[in-house]
Amino acid sequence: MPKRHAVVAGAGIAGLTAAVALHRRGWHVTVCERAPEPPVTGAGIGLAPNALRALEAIGVDAAYAAGRAVPATMGVRGAGGRWLVRSATADLAARYGTAPIAVPRPALTTALAAALPPGSLRYGTAVTAVDDAAGRPTVRTADGTDGPDLPADLVVAADGIHSPLRRAFFPDHPGLHYLGETAWRALVDAPDLRLPAMTETWGRGERFGVTPLSDGRYYVYATAVVPAGTRPSDARAELRRRFDTWHDPIPALLDRIGRLDAADVLQNDLYDLAAPLPRLHHGRIAWLGDAAHAMAPNLGQGGCQGIEDAAVLAHLLPAGDDADGPDAVPAALTAYTAARRDRTDAVRVRARRVGRLGALRNPLATAARDLAAHVTPTRLALRGMDDLFNGFRLPG
Repeated sequence: MPKRHAVVAGAGIAGLTAAVALHRRGWHVTVCERAPEPPVTGAGIGLAPNALRALEAIGVDAAYAAGRAVPATMGVRGAGGRWLVRSATADLAARYGTAPIAVPRPALTTALAAALPPGSLRYGTAVTAVDDAAGRPTVRTADGTDGPDLPADLVVAADGIHSPLRRAFFPDHPGLHYLGETAWRALVDAPDLRLPAMTETWGRGERFGVTPLSDGRYYVYATAVVPAGTRPSDARAELRRRFDTWHDPIPALLDRIGRLDAADVLQNDLYDLAAPLPRLHHGRIAWLGDAAHAMAPNLGQGGCQGIEDAAVLAHLLPAGDDADGPDAVPAALTAYTAARRDRTDAVRVRARRVGRLGALRNPLATAARDLAAHVTPTRLALRGMDDLFNGFRLPG
């Protein structure tokens, strides 16, 4: 019998992971991506133990495509440099079976794309609509190369935080919620700094993070509490204005950022989903990643939860050449919602709460926050991560 066909809308990390997982389950997969070409610049992504286990479950070694490098320590510092929370990654590895790693996003997406058969990935092909009235969806695209319509047995809506498919099929959902902060991100080449730690520094309404990546560069990010849409004329100068007096090595990293082209410093206002979706599927359409549960980046779990989504979805679906009856796919998607909705929404809510702590501006409130973090024993701080890092399970 012919293979079942899945059309994936979106070639981000969640969409590509789902495509690879379904391909390895025997599905014929087509990935439609509106961008004209793969990204060559961007930020980094942290892969926590739960995401690494999800990748392992679908046989993906993409996390190590750019080389494996684990920072010696992870933690949070005050603006003056004092450690508030710190743990050795060796302790994380002992507790969770593996330590978190971080890779450049373009390296991970490139490795995932390389795991797909030639011709599976169509750049410059925007999904404009999905018609599922007849029971077997038809994906409408703006691409006329092979015809604009793609019949499918499954549509994977991985079309990002502003998901047009989410808006089309859940028109009464309140949509996105502005978190009150903007974020700057950049990749910095600074091998002379030899920074061993993955750190986030908390100030008053501002944060600055540094993550060593597997290719020797650093993923640098910063946030500030500002009205939505605030855009300085030069992000590099704005970062120096805000953070140049903070502790080492932040001034040295700002110096490297100042040497980048302006376009290489990304700025995005931070949003999450205002409320959970009523379900993560509709008929033969499944939502995953930011399209399903956009969340604040404060726990480093946005991409990780999308990877979990992909692994669970592929696990629950029938194999691509399975002779199960026509109800097998819709039944699997009902099970997917049951397996993923509550977990992802709990992470979304928790990430928003952590962000509120990081965004505090009142001097007394920030001093109390920093003191509470400093006096919390490391073992208790780690215990608080157990449900995230140990929470990935394949159903059944």
